[in-house]
Amino acid sequence: MIKTGTCSWTDPTLLASGWYPERIAKKPDERLRYYAEHFPLVENDASYYALPDPKQAALWAERTPEGFTMNFKAFATMTTHPTDPKRLPKDVAAELPAEALAKARLYPKDVPLAVRDELFARFWVALEPLRTVGKLGAILLQYPDWFVISRENKAEIARARELLPDDALAVEFRNHTWMSERNADETLAFLRANGLIYVCVDEPQGFPSSTPPIAAVTSEDLAIVRFHGRNAENWKKPGLSAAERFDYAYSDQELGEWLAPIRRLADEAKEVHLLMNNCYGDKAVSNAQDIVRLLKAG
Repeated sequence: MIKTGTCSWTDPTLLASGWYPERIAKKPDERLRYYAEHFPLVENDASYYALPDPKQAALWAERTPEGFTMNFKAFATMTTHPTDPKRLPKDVAAELPAEALAKARLYPKDVPLAVRDELFARFWVALEPLRTVGKLGAILLQYPDWFVISRENKAEIARARELLPDDALAVEFRNHTWMSERNADETLAFLRANGLIYVCVDEPQGFPSSTPPIAAVTSEDLAIVRFHGRNAENWKKPGLSAAERFDYAYSDQELGEWLAPIRRLADEAKEVHLLMNNCYGDKAVSNAQDIVRLLKAG
């Protein structure tokens, strides 16, 4: 089974693009229902910025049809990214020292291990309404640019597996060392040994953060490809918004480069998720529809 979708259904540039009918664009409950009429899969990236709310998760479950899948991006602190301390639950923040709370960006080293473990636990609990009805997909562990291959960082990933033992966990690297020619086999073997899904990526090349477009399966249950666009000019330009970095429309020829690899993934895994993260205007939804059309065309 191949499911296709996008990495947001609420991006401001998508709402402004006219893809949603005007009567729906301003209604959060209707937007997800409309989106789910067009795609069987979505990635929820809001969970990177703040822990999901179980009540909201229940609404997401109610607003989507049977067979719909929602993947989630792990909360920033769970993947060693900095976090605005104001994004933490108040009772969790109360456990931190005053000097940590005074920081504009709170790094995991500033957060006691017990507090980090609590964040993992709350993230798990928040997704239970979707898990119960079979609509929870994978949890995306996307590690930052500075997260190089090392014994310490492998232990960090393995600990995430221990704290979320029963969910599908997908790992995306943003540092080239993991999938370099020298280390790729070692990395994929590590993911297989820990029951983790390798996230294949299409993204601008030539940067320290660039991961090559390798199609590989490390879990027989699921394979994932995330398409970030190929806007090399904006990819690391300072001062730009995330939407501006992902402002890119794939041509049929560029998407066609992935057709054979996707079919190989589908031969090796029970399910494949194709997610368009070029979320600028309606480019992600358009390209998601394009790749479905190309796959059907053979």
